[in-house]
Amino acid sequence: MATEFPNPSDEITSIGSINITPFVDVVLVLLVIFMVTAPMILKDTLSVKLPKSASIDGKSAQSIGITVTKDGQILLSGKPVLKEGLTVAVEEARAKNPEASAIIAADTEAKHGDVVRAIDWLKSAGVENFALQIERE
Repeated sequence: MATEFPNPSDEITSIGSINITPFVDVVLVLLVIFMVTAPMILKDTLSVKLPKSASIDGKSAQSIGITVTKDGQILLSGKPVLKEGLTVAVEEARAKNPEASAIIAADTEAKHGDVVRAIDWLKSAGVENFALQIERE
């Protein structure tokens, strides 16, 4: 019994087009997964323990997010910032929305003076309204 092998030259065909739709679907799913998990990862990395309160004001508006760590470091969107950088960010936010407010998330172990310094920087940059972020008990 002789085994017949197919002749490769008989079945050579070229691929005229590549369907990229499945690739785009996978990339979009990965993008959505990344966008959903990124804030949770960032919150865990900063390790800020927010104070707890029984009553929470549920107002939500366009705001500037400031974090004060227990080490006294002031962060803007998770990145360390100096007064000049904060002033530039506030000016950009106020250009988009003149009534932009700030939300300050301070660690429960942060010093009172560091929180006051963050508030002072915001007020000197032109922010009139701010709130302290807390967690419900």
